[in-house]
Amino acid sequence: MPLQTPRRVSVSTWALHPLIQTCAPGRPGDPDARLMGDAPGSLDLLEVPAALAERGFKTMELCHFHIPSRDPEYLVRFKAAREAAGVELWSLLIDDGDINDSENGDRDREWILSWIDDAHALGAKCARVIGGKQHPTQQNLMRTHEQLKRLAVDGYLREIHVLTENWYPTLSTPENVHQVLDGLEGAVGLNFDFGNWGGESKYENLADIVEYAEGSHAKCDYRDGKPDVEDFTRCLQIAADADYSGPFTLVYGEPGRVWESLDEQRELVRPYL
Repeated sequence: MPLQTPRRVSVSTWALHPLIQTCAPGRPGDPDARLMGDAPGSLDLLEVPAALAERGFKTMELCHFHIPSRDPEYLVRFKAAREAAGVELWSLLIDDGDINDSENGDRDREWILSWIDDAHALGAKCARVIGGKQHPTQQNLMRTHEQLKRLAVDGYLREIHVLTENWYPTLSTPENVHQVLDGLEGAVGLNFDFGNWGGESKYENLADIVEYAEGSHAKCDYRDGKPDVEDFTRCLQIAADADYSGPFTLVYGEPGRVWESLDEQRELVRPYL
């Protein structure tokens, strides 16, 4: 069933990446590979919940590659730090894996499932998974539908609600999103990302899929150090017009002024809460 939650402002660790910087290894089929490079950071992940709470943010999302250890003891430590700070973990963002791959899709689904186990240990409510990286043929769309259905059941057994996102080729158009999510009856929700689609039809296309939204990535572009207010508020209005209920997760922190830029975005979101 879809999650019913109040609108609120959330922050992804991706927005804090200029401060965290460190990325842990681990990709499907290659536990020593890194999704991206890393560098010494100024903010340890265990310090993130308290840093967010100090600035009035009480909901967060966590990128899987920011977790330095999957040891159960570390996961317990992070959960304890988060609970002590009074911060909700809305979603674990599983930013790798391709359930649509004809050769490795099942392997990647099992890898994703292992992260859903970790989402449960961390006390998350949701886990966002990639809907597929393959060209959206009819066969591939059907494969994604079936793979997400399996993950939804496995997630439910672990008290984790599965979300996917309008991201990567398989879910690159409203038609593809409808075909994959229709028939799942809310067992898989949509993480509604403002910035993954562009072009002249961006707002029309986003309005076409917002009905599935249970989470969101409120992505605000910055130009010359200033937020693109027009684009950001148009996307917020699309969600509000659809009676979206859930967190607006900020995913961009301006390098050199991360916290200041998050405060700016929070003020833009306030009228839509």
